[in-house]
Amino acid sequence: MTLTRDQELWGMALWIEKHHGDAGHEFIAAKIDQLTRAGEEDGAKLWQDVANRYEQLSERKSHSS
Repeated sequence: MTLTRDQELWGMALWIEKHHGDAGHEFIAAKIDQLTRAGEEDGAKLWQDVANRYEQLSERKSHSS
């Protein structure tokens, strides 16, 4: 079974939620900053896409509480 890009991004967001919890935003921001500083625009874009999904997870979590 091959995952779509969207499924991979959701998987990354879920992994961050599981392993970093509420500190996930800081973890993702650090990744984006590191990649941006290194000139890795594609990598930074990937993590921005992960950040969008992580944010959706956070919103869902706060609405279900």
